[in-house]
Amino acid sequence: MCAMKLPSHINGPAHKLIDESGKIIVTCHVNPDGDAIGSALGLSLLLQKRDKDVKVIVPNQYPDFLKWMKGSDAIIIYEEDPAIADELLEQADLIFHLDYNSLKRSGPMESILAKVRAKRIMIDHHPEPDDFPELRYSDTAMSSTCEMVYHFIESMGWEKYLDTDAAECLYTGLTTDTGSFKYSTSPDTLKVAASLVALGVKPEVIASRVYDTNTTSKLKLLSRALERMDIIERYKTAVISLSEEDLITFNFQRGDTEGIVNYGLSVLGMMFSAFFYPRDGMIKISLRSKGDFDVNAFARKHFNGGGHKNAAGGMSELSLEESLKKFYKILPSYEEELHNA
Repeated sequence: MCAMKLPSHINGPAHKLIDESGKIIVTCHVNPDGDAIGSALGLSLLLQKRDKDVKVIVPNQYPDFLKWMKGSDAIIIYEEDPAIADELLEQADLIFHLDYNSLKRSGPMESILAKVRAKRIMIDHHPEPDDFPELRYSDTAMSSTCEMVYHFIESMGWEKYLDTDAAECLYTGLTTDTGSFKYSTSPDTLKVAASLVALGVKPEVIASRVYDTNTTSKLKLLSRALERMDIIERYKTAVISLSEEDLITFNFQRGDTEGIVNYGLSVLGMMFSAFFYPRDGMIKISLRSKGDFDVNAFARKHFNGGGHKNAAGGMSELSLEESLKKFYKILPSYEEELHNA
């Protein structure tokens, strides 16, 4: 096992909150990714072994390539069953907020989460957390929320309840949020990964389940995105975009745009990559960077978003064309910063 990472002031109160709670809800952020679903399912499987009545409620649908994980078939999708979800949240004694640190990031669940009386525990690795939970385990140095959940379990003395099913969930979030250990990877992160492998996780199987799921239409959509890539050498920036017409033409399915933004950084010399595409009546913006260029600060300042230093996202209420114009207009003011990154 690995060295414990849970702050000492949380351990005792967390034990008390969980022991006193009969009904527990585990939630994550809107548009769940591998870390969100992996941490939610991994923790819920363990709590069930502690004889707790646990339900996982997520704001909206998530990619099919994550639906093989144990417990996925029992996840309640808020957008599809809001009445059932509201009732469960109102009856809950304790709510876990995983992989998000602001109720705004819960999408359609924000209103109900703001008013329910349940106690709350946050486990999250994003910067600038809001102060709404009773207990907050926040650490921006962590690679993923799944890594934090592992340390939470270890610190609580519940290692014996970790089995292969739960370990696979946590490993999935660990590998997806680190880009298959390409970034945000410390010795401690690798130790956690090794501990999960020791519990029966097969990395090659997880990699195949998550990454070897491309459809022909998804690959054609990627081809269109790469065809549209704009390389701006002066600013060491790659800009990728897809239109509504592109998504329709190539039969877009949830998860098909996952990872496209990373192709911009794969171009020699690029320090900044931005990907724009329509979603839910707005333009979603994914941002990635290398070195010291802070895309979290960039997203917060210009596109009502946020995330991590080298991986963030935002939204624009403008059209795709106007959103891109805004980005291109902003970019020159970051020329020196990008060259020094």
